[in-house]
Amino acid sequence: MNTTNILAISQFHYPFPMLKNPYAEAMQEITDNQWIDGVYLSLYKDDPDTRTKYKMTKTAHIAAHWFPTAALERLRPACRLMLWTLYNDDKYEEYSPEEISFIEQQSLSVLKGELSAGDAGIPLGGLLATLREELIQFVSPESMGRFTEGLQRYFNGLKQEQHYKALKTFPAVEESLAIREDSLCLYPFLELLDLETGLSLPDEVHQHPVIKRLKVLTVRMMVCFNEVQSFSKDEATDAIYYNVLKVIQHHGVLSFEEACRQIIHMHNEYLREFQYLQHFLPDFGPWQDAVVNRIHYFSMTLNGWRSISSGLDRYNSLQGFPDAQTAKNALGGRTE
Repeated sequence: MNTTNILAISQFHYPFPMLKNPYAEAMQEITDNQWIDGVYLSLYKDDPDTRTKYKMTKTAHIAAHWFPTAALERLRPACRLMLWTLYNDDKYEEYSPEEISFIEQQSLSVLKGELSAGDAGIPLGGLLATLREELIQFVSPESMGRFTEGLQRYFNGLKQEQHYKALKTFPAVEESLAIREDSLCLYPFLELLDLETGLSLPDEVHQHPVIKRLKVLTVRMMVCFNEVQSFSKDEATDAIYYNVLKVIQHHGVLSFEEACRQIIHMHNEYLREFQYLQHFLPDFGPWQDAVVNRIHYFSMTLNGWRSISSGLDRYNSLQGFPDAQTAKNALGGRTE
């Protein structure tokens, strides 16, 4: 990462607390030894270098920032999901929208209990089946429904990214924001905060326009930070067509520094709105304290992600992520 990019990243600030789950290291050892080198070894059995890169991404530590007070058994599915997001992202970033639609259908069917891992015919089917078994112990059917809806948004975003990447054209700025809002795959984690709080909020809370807007703002702020941080990685992988910073630079015919100033201004506007809504929430009656607490956890994802990702080679070097063809060829493509 060059000095200019480091300087741009340093301008992202969050006036929110940051906590980290004390089980982070224990879960990272499970991730590295029992999952990457164990249950899911077949994905990269003859490729220890790629397995090492996944270990270096510290997925359990990322999850530990987003679920900082969860008990070990509740943190486990969050860590498994975090590993899946990397495996899935890297594996299908070169696939067509039509091929991704098949992966989406099979993945969601496994998570809904409609297909077994074996019948799904996808490399990550077993991981998703185990994830479902873990989640249904702790979250309500309604929360599972919102979680799978969040993953559907992720797949939709992934398909739109591949559409523009194949055409080698840039979407409009607002469209690129909407695409990345979905493909960043943060919504599924926000919908699983029942793991953290042990409390399922009613549907009328989740559907309230203020709560929905706070979720959007949380994700949009992370998008802005992520686009600056992953700029070099996206250039190296030909993913510039949906990187919001690159889209701003392209449409405005701007320098990197000028585009950074625009995206940081955008981020700070989102932050101001988030803080305003957080401080002036509507009356949720008997759910008020629980809603305040849930928004508190939304805010902690931001500082947590900034803290852990700033030191990861996956985003800060050109050697920290697996090449696309290696990921695509894992287990020979689509079947186990």
